[in-house]
Amino acid sequence: MSDSQLHVSRRVLAAPLQASARRVGAIVGDTADLLQRSGDLRQGRALISTVIALLLGALSLLAVLAFHFPEYLTTPELRHKYSVDMLRQLLLGGLLVAGALSLTNLIFGRRRNLNLVAFTLVLAAVVLGGSRVPVGDFPDNTPYIGLDWFILDLLGSTVVFVVIEKLFPLYKGQSVFRPEWQTDLKHFAVNHFLVGLILLTVNFLIHHVFGWLVQHDFQQAVQRIWFVPQLLLCILVADLAQYATHRAYHEVGFLWKFHSVHHSAKTMDWLAGSRQHMLEIIFTRVCVLAPLFVIGFSEGVINAYIIIVGFQAVFNHANVHLPWGPLKYLIVTPDFHHWHHSQDTEAIDRNYAAHYAFLDYIFGTAVKSEKRFPERYGVVGDYMPDGFVSQQLFPFRAMVKSD
Repeated sequence: MSDSQLHVSRRVLAAPLQASARRVGAIVGDTADLLQRSGDLRQGRALISTVIALLLGALSLLAVLAFHFPEYLTTPELRHKYSVDMLRQLLLGGLLVAGALSLTNLIFGRRRNLNLVAFTLVLAAVVLGGSRVPVGDFPDNTPYIGLDWFILDLLGSTVVFVVIEKLFPLYKGQSVFRPEWQTDLKHFAVNHFLVGLILLTVNFLIHHVFGWLVQHDFQQAVQRIWFVPQLLLCILVADLAQYATHRAYHEVGFLWKFHSVHHSAKTMDWLAGSRQHMLEIIFTRVCVLAPLFVIGFSEGVINAYIIIVGFQAVFNHANVHLPWGPLKYLIVTPDFHHWHHSQDTEAIDRNYAAHYAFLDYIFGTAVKSEKRFPERYGVVGDYMPDGFVSQQLFPFRAMVKSD
């Protein structure tokens, strides 16, 4: 074969490889562009269906992995409460919807690169067993990350709170994918994976540090209280601990460096409450949960409290406005908590309560303003860097600068 023929052969062989490389580059580029984008999803461009397909495809693949490795990827406290058949049906539904949307868009040539990613995620989940992955016996005492809780909470929160925000918006023009949503989604994910560490820490402290405080007769008396008043008492104890801890974050300079991460969100919606420093999450949960376990509230009451605090933590940051009437003086609402995140002068270091708004009125820390809503959110001076890693490092860099 002559040199010219060899050169032509190489060009012929290289052409498909170059085309494949360009296609892969285009797919990666389009995916990265979508993940970095903010603003409205406009109808008529298949972007909404594409985003749904990508989200369900990714969550379905994660769910299949959780089925394969439940001892390491699922939360022990939730394992025994699951209906495995229901979860399998939920997974199958997610795969069918993601597959149908992505395949339809591919057939009609809409958002091909992004839908190819979504369809690939669905295929990977199906190849790995889909909703038919067998789950055998496994130990409960293995180290784990709460992937199951992350999947269920992200899916449920997205469906529930996005609908609520669209039906009853405080700011009607605010987009679901507002600026910095990517940063807060990373916080959301990492915070959920900390569940195991938090529960392990609380359990250790109860048995090895606060164990001497436990009085079994007292705990039994508490557990004999009727469910509803016991739950209300549990929430009050938790909120008093939350109030004290929260106020300390604002009034102790060292602690504020960590808490300022949470306050740096400049847009309020259901995802904004997830922006927290990892050490703050652990410290706060220990301070709040430890008294509940020491007092000895029943398991049912604790479980109900966890559901309530999970809902309120998301709902009170949401872009929602409702006519609360006199309830606004009793319980914490989005209107009440939004003021806590305001840069407005009258709102600084106010509205600390997480559940019972009357605590701030009792302790004299409730916001007093003639304005209906805050004018601006975030930390005064907007000095917090963007990005999950930068925000986790910020308190330590701030300490170095202050020294």
